[in-house]
Amino acid sequence: MNLPELKLANPGIHLSRNPLPWLLLSAIALLVIGIVMIASASTDMAAAVMGDSYHFVIRQLIFAMLGCTLALIAANIPLAWWERSGWLLLGIGLFVLILVLTPVGRTVNGSTRWIPFGLFNVQVSEIAKLCLIAYLAGYVVRRREELVNTWVGFLKPVAVLGMASILLVIEPDFGATVVLMSAALGMIFLSGVRLSRFLPLIVSCVFIGTALILTQPYRLKRVVSYLDPWKDQFDSGYQLTQSLIAFGRGDWGGVGLGNSVQKLFYLPEAHTDFIFAITAEEFGLIGSLSVLGLVTVLVLAGFAIARRAENAGMPFAACFSYGITLLIGLQASINMAVNTGLLPTKGLTLPLVSYGGSSLLMTCICIGVLARVEIERTAQDKPAEKGKQKPFRGGAAYE
Repeated sequence: MNLPELKLANPGIHLSRNPLPWLLLSAIALLVIGIVMIASASTDMAAAVMGDSYHFVIRQLIFAMLGCTLALIAANIPLAWWERSGWLLLGIGLFVLILVLTPVGRTVNGSTRWIPFGLFNVQVSEIAKLCLIAYLAGYVVRRREELVNTWVGFLKPVAVLGMASILLVIEPDFGATVVLMSAALGMIFLSGVRLSRFLPLIVSCVFIGTALILTQPYRLKRVVSYLDPWKDQFDSGYQLTQSLIAFGRGDWGGVGLGNSVQKLFYLPEAHTDFIFAITAEEFGLIGSLSVLGLVTVLVLAGFAIARRAENAGMPFAACFSYGITLLIGLQASINMAVNTGLLPTKGLTLPLVSYGGSSLLMTCICIGVLARVEIERTAQDKPAEKGKQKPFRGGAAYE
């Protein structure tokens, strides 16, 4: 089947002639850093709460091994399967978002985001994000002309995203909603849709977001504390002020691995949402910039893979890769911005670094998909080279 040509904007990526090693090396480095930092940040809390100092780091090691296995499996799944299964993946994504709102879902700290599976819980937003991005990539390729030239074609995927966003807000999981919508709209923009079509949608999102903030007291307190966390440093601004103290204590070179004070029950969620702050405290500006640099390399490698797939005439692979890379990059950016006080506090993990099985497993699958894109793109060059040879049996040379 001949797919329509997909022209995506050139992000200007010139990482290397082969981005796959950069992708894998940066992902492995972040994974190792995450395990080390979880071991450092969680031991005291794990000992007090779970009765085992190594509870969280052992679980993270198990998730890391399982994640690497899933990445290898994803790297061996043909991209054609993802493209054919768009409707199935959309159904799975919406189904898990509905299922978590039933009595099956588990509520923690006022949010119903998890489905328990015995020894571990699954955060459904992580599954839904990948499924919806895969579906949207297929839609962009199949309906590009309609998407670019008509309002109906543009509003169809927006309606699907709106449905998913409503389910995420009900949980509530405002952070996942922002990441999903931003990545999805980024994919649509890169497909060639004029910016003017986004203006009404952007205005609507701003209006709805403002309404959600004003109608929920806890969200309003987060915004107020974000603007001046020291004004109420023992209540609504507590997390942010403790995170900023961690950055301040780290200075240039940090206090040393394992010597963090903020992890000693001062900074909540030290091994999950605020692990970047603990990294900055123990390894200083040098350590935090190193993590930022690795995330940047990972994202640039993902964009480079997407761009190479686009140039090779693989529209679905290119669009899917752009969406996956935007998911990882946006979530990492928001997490680090929250840790440094650039954004209001949100419950988002730092991909590959923070403790969390669902996030780690889905990120590993995303890395595997990006590797598969580059593998299939490389495989396209081989028939062209072999085509210049003569066949084993008689006959004319073939193209």
